[in-house]
Amino acid sequence: MGYFKVSQEESLKINQLRNSEILVTGGTGFLGKWIVDAVTFLNDNFSFNIKLYLLARRNSQHIDNIISKRDDMVFIKNDIRNLTEIPKSIEYIIHAAATPDNREHMSNPIEIMDIISQGTKQVLDAALALDSVKKILNISSGQVYGTLRSSRISEKNIGILDINSIKSIYPEAKRYSETLALAYKSLYKLPIVQVRPFSFIGPNMGLDKPWAINNFIKDAIKFKKIKILGNGKPIRSYMYPSDAVWWLLNMLVDSQSGIVYNLGSPEGISLENLAIKIRSKLGNDIHIEILNMNEDDSTFVPDIDFIKNKLAVDIKVNIDEALDKTLDWATRIL
Repeated sequence: MGYFKVSQEESLKINQLRNSEILVTGGTGFLGKWIVDAVTFLNDNFSFNIKLYLLARRNSQHIDNIISKRDDMVFIKNDIRNLTEIPKSIEYIIHAAATPDNREHMSNPIEIMDIISQGTKQVLDAALALDSVKKILNISSGQVYGTLRSSRISEKNIGILDINSIKSIYPEAKRYSETLALAYKSLYKLPIVQVRPFSFIGPNMGLDKPWAINNFIKDAIKFKKIKILGNGKPIRSYMYPSDAVWWLLNMLVDSQSGIVYNLGSPEGISLENLAIKIRSKLGNDIHIEILNMNEDDSTFVPDIDFIKNKLAVDIKVNIDEALDKTLDWATRIL
């Protein structure tokens, strides 16, 4: 991989993670791959000596190719709902199990709800048996904010979820997981932090996933066209994963238990302008078609003032650089 890099001076910010053991559930997913990259970089370049455990239901050839050559990483094949215990030496947990792919939410909603609700409970029960757990990051979702009309969504915003829509399966389950985590924090004093991710873009993203930017990139490279199903007005932002993982590592060290943090870029862009930007980078022979099949004009962009002030983190990779890096990677694999 080799995409994650920080300076030695920057690494001092997370010096507390030296010689620690970290568990990542959903460890073969997109964020899991980037966490592997980050730990590999820190261990190989700055001798952090982190032991990383990756828990997931399915093996990933990409991850297997990396960890098969290393003794600082361990893959645990298990359904999160069947988890009963984890190595007692683990000090940090990043609980990221459950796919954000809305096709799976629609086709198997009951299982998705069960993975999120029961999976979170199993992880927290297992954490109670740890010798010295220092921080648990519960990776929720920015979708818990529901429908909002604010230009940027802060951690204090309360949106509206349509309880009559199957599309609310995932955010409702994530809201429940946050409430469950709060109960464990209150009752058992577990050091739990809630993290609400927004949208990401970067190498190793699933180009077959059903999100607009994934389809834009794949179709522009393979077919010289970009098809926008709606009116092109929805505004989204895209965080580069090296920034996301750097923020997560800072949360493991500096965040306060019980706090909620947004994880995303505040740099919003409409889908139409995103398509135009991709075309300008790949070549003006790409045709953009706006189908106007809906009138969606929603905004899904986080306010990150709170986390910037609390943890002194910021966006290092802007949308142009993130697109350049992603397009270079995608062009090579498609």
